[in-house]
Amino acid sequence: MNIRHLEHFLAVVETGSFSRAAEKLHLTQSALSRSIQALEAEVNGKLLDRIGKRNELSPLGRHVVDRARRIVLDASDLKRGAELMRRSDAGAMRVGLGSGPGAILMTPLMCHFAQHHPRVHLRVVRGATELQLMQLRSRQLDALVVDMRAVPPDEDLSIEPVAEMAGGWIVRRDHPLRARRAVSLSDLRQYPVASIPLSAEVARQLVAQYGAMANPAQLVTVECEDIESLIDVVERTDAVLLTVLATARERIAAGALRILPVQPRMRATARFAYVTLAGRSEAPVMSILREFVARRMVE
Repeated sequence: MNIRHLEHFLAVVETGSFSRAAEKLHLTQSALSRSIQALEAEVNGKLLDRIGKRNELSPLGRHVVDRARRIVLDASDLKRGAELMRRSDAGAMRVGLGSGPGAILMTPLMCHFAQHHPRVHLRVVRGATELQLMQLRSRQLDALVVDMRAVPPDEDLSIEPVAEMAGGWIVRRDHPLRARRAVSLSDLRQYPVASIPLSAEVARQLVAQYGAMANPAQLVTVECEDIESLIDVVERTDAVLLTVLATARERIAAGALRILPVQPRMRATARFAYVTLAGRSEAPVMSILREFVARRMVE
């Protein structure tokens, strides 16, 4: 079966129009029509029905379209994988980082590749885990480093635990609560609480330890996917940051931020994982990423 014919068929399905699909593919409409006809001859049936000015999938077309997408993606993956296998420490790498891993890994990762692997085209993407999983499945990303608890255990995913890190409460160095030797959650709630979106599992751990008033839905008043922006807010205001302590370690070491001694000490942790598509061949260059992530998280 001709892969190009499948790509042309999918373009018509996605645009809903022969004219728009032809423009997208840089083909004439007559050439595109011949390609679709050739595919229909191969499957021995009509794939598209003309309804007024619209093109809709026939029953056979609905059966074919999902498999066509998988075949086209697999063919693209095969071509790209072969190219990367030939080039070894070169080619392209597309990595998705969650909020916590992004704060810990992003700048060191880019520095490492710029200094030691300059021939690798590295693209780092930040965003919500749900969106990044969609990008991974559509082959827009090669690997993710994200909150493990935010990833459903699906059979098409390979989920490898990387690190478990302590959580805590962080404030600016001259925050009013710093004058206290021990801080309760009730004391803390007198100030704005900032956090990235938390998984349901972390929320349950907080409630189990501190009670219902620790439910992030009621506790958190400033929420953002970008942990670096939250750290900036906490450094400039009286807000309290609920986070993985490692995400702010440089500013803690510099003295700009301090860990708040909330009692009892938080037991909730963040569990980060390296996520790829199960059964997908990994290019040699990806081993560099895997080793870097494991080493940096341990450090």
